[in-house]
Amino acid sequence: MNRLYPALILLPLLLAADLPAAPTAAQNYDKHCASCHGVDGKGQTRLGRKSGAKNLTDKQGVGKLTDAELFRTIQAGRRDDKGRERMEGFGNDLSPAEITELVAYVRRFTK
Repeated sequence: MNRLYPALILLPLLLAADLPAAPTAAQNYDKHCASCHGVDGKGQTRLGRKSGAKNLTDKQGVGKLTDAELFRTIQAGRRDDKGRERMEGFGNDLSPAEITELVAYVRRFTK
C-alpha cells in the first residue's frame, strides 16, 4: 500500500476543518434584517418605521408574495414609488443558497 494514501484521505478533512461554517438563516436575518424588521418581524424598530419596513407577520401583505418575489427583494433591495431606496439589496453579501434559506426563514413569520 502506498504510504501517502492515509495522508491523501485526511488532507480534505484537515482543510475543511479550517473553513468557517456558513452562517445560518437565523444569523443572516439577525445581521441583515432584524435592525429594520425587528427580531419579531413586525418592522416596529426605529429604522423600520423610518424606512417603511414591511411587517413580515402580515399574512395579507408579505404572505401573498411569492418566494421568487421575496428572493428578488432580498437580493436587489426595494425602492419606493419615487425611486428612493427603502431596503438595500444583499445580493453582494449573500449567496443564492443563503437567500433561499432566508426566504424560508422569513416565511416562518406568517405562520
